[in-house]
Amino acid sequence: MPGYHPSAHARTQPDKPALIIADTEEMLTYRQLDEGSNRFAQLLRARGLESGDRIGVMMRNSPLMPIVYWGATRCGVFVTMLSTHLKPVEAAYILGDSAAKLLFLSASLGATPRALAGESRSEIPGISEIFFADDDEPIPGAISLGEAMDPMPTEPVADEISGFHMLYSSGTTGRPKGIAVPFTPGPIDEFNLSEGRPDMYAPFEPLVAWNAGPLYHAAPLSGMVITQRLGGTFVTLRKFDAEATLRAIDHYQVNHAQFVPTMFVRMLALPDEVRAKYDVSSLKLAIHAAAPCPVEIKRRMIDWWGKCIFEYYSSTEGVGATGISAEEWLRKPGSVGRSSLGPIHICDDEGAELPVGEVGVIWFEAPEGRTVNYLNDPEKARRATHPNHANWFTVGDIGRLDEDGYLFLTDRKDFMIISGGVNIYPQAIEDCLIVHPKVMDAAVIGVPNVEYGEEVRAVIQPKVWAEAGPALEAELREWCANRISAVTQPRSYDFVAELPRIPSGKLAKHELRKLYGDPVATA
Repeated sequence: MPGYHPSAHARTQPDKPALIIADTEEMLTYRQLDEGSNRFAQLLRARGLESGDRIGVMMRNSPLMPIVYWGATRCGVFVTMLSTHLKPVEAAYILGDSAAKLLFLSASLGATPRALAGESRSEIPGISEIFFADDDEPIPGAISLGEAMDPMPTEPVADEISGFHMLYSSGTTGRPKGIAVPFTPGPIDEFNLSEGRPDMYAPFEPLVAWNAGPLYHAAPLSGMVITQRLGGTFVTLRKFDAEATLRAIDHYQVNHAQFVPTMFVRMLALPDEVRAKYDVSSLKLAIHAAAPCPVEIKRRMIDWWGKCIFEYYSSTEGVGATGISAEEWLRKPGSVGRSSLGPIHICDDEGAELPVGEVGVIWFEAPEGRTVNYLNDPEKARRATHPNHANWFTVGDIGRLDEDGYLFLTDRKDFMIISGGVNIYPQAIEDCLIVHPKVMDAAVIGVPNVEYGEEVRAVIQPKVWAEAGPALEAELREWCANRISAVTQPRSYDFVAELPRIPSGKLAKHELRKLYGDPVATA
C-alpha cells in the first residue's frame, strides 16, 4: 500500500493534529511531526547510526514519542520499545539482547531511567549515549534530546529507507524475548503488513482514533502508526483514566477506539450519573483485545455502546488472528471469533489434533514459508513450532473450537493449575469473580499444597479497600459456590490494593507467583 507517510500529510494538511494527549491537552501537528522526525533522523545519522542499527526507547506517551518513532523509521533504524515498568536489570537485558546503540528516556517514569543513566550504566556497555526527553525533567548523566536535535536540519536524510520496531514479549510468564517479525527495508511510504490492518481505519473520515495504552505496546503503537499513515488524528492519555476516556471520546468525537477488558471494567464501575454525562455516539468501531473479556462485562458494554464493539484475538508474533462482531458474539457469547488467516488446530500436549469441542493448545496454520523468530532464542522458536508441521505455530494459549469454527479461549498453558490431577483454568474463575459488585480486579493462581500439589488462591482488589476482610471473603465464597464447580472454587483469598497488571491489560502472574510461591518451581 504505497503513498502513506506522515511527511505526505505535512505537505497537504500541515496544521492538522497528528497526536493529542487528551489529559494534558498537548498537541503535535503534522508539520511539527515531519520537521521533528527529520531532525531526529539527522541526529541518528550524525551519531553514526546506519540502516539496520537499533536504538532503545523508554518514554511516556507524549508528542516526542511519534517524533522519535518516525524519525528512526525514516532512516532505516529499528526502535526497541521498552516497557515503562521494567526494572533496571530487565531493561539492561533487553538493551543488550537487542544490541541497541543509543537510549532515549523520560525521567518521570520512575527510578529505572535514572538508574540506567547512573548506577546501572555499566550494565549497558553497548549504549554509547543516553538522551532524556525535554518535555520531562533532566536525568543526570543523560544528554538533552532537544539540545541535540536543535542544530539538526529539518530536511530528510539523503538516504531515506524504512525501519521498523522491535517489541519484546510481555514477560508475564518469564524473561521477555524479542519478537522478530518479517520486515524488508524499502521506501518509507510503503505500508508494511506487520504494522497492522489499515482496512479497519480507512473507512472513517475524518479519522479520529483512540487508544490510551502505552505506546511501547503493540496495539497502541500500531494504532498510532496506522492513524498517522492515513492522515488521521491519534488521541491518547498519559495514563488511562475511565472518566477521562469518556470525556475525550465526547470532546474529540472519536470514531475508532481500542481497549483492553480492564478498561471496560473501570468504565463500567463509574457511577451511572458520571457515565451519563458523556456522549459516546461518535464511536463507530470500538475494538477490544489483549486479554479475554468476561462474558458479563462484554454484555454490559454492548448494552451501553451497542453493536460497534468488535473483538480480535492475536499475538505480537503475528502468526494467526480471529475476529468477531457484536452480532456474532451475541450468538456465540464468550467466543473470540473465527480465523481471519489460516486454519486453527486444537492439539493435545503431544501435538495430536483433538476433536471439535475438546480443550487443548491452540495452533495457527500459517502460509508456507512463514516462521516465528525470537531474537537470540532459537529454542523458544522451536517450542512455538509444531513438531510435525513447520507452519503451525502457538503462543501457548489454551482453547477449543465449536462446530462452526468459532474459537473459545480457556487460558494460557503456563497459568493452568493442576490440583490433585485435575486441570483447572484460572480465567473462568477470574471471570466469575470480576463481576461481583464489590470487586475491581481479580487474579487466580495456583499455590503449593502438600497433599494436592497445587490449590486455587484468589487475589482480590476490592472497589473499596475498607471492605477487604473476612466478610467480603465470605460473600465471594458464596458467590462462587453458586456459579462455578466445587473443584474450581478458590480455597484461599487474599486482598491487595492493586494487582500487578502490565499496561497491555495482562496480569503479570509471575509477580504473584513470586509473592505466593510458584508450585512449579517448588515441586
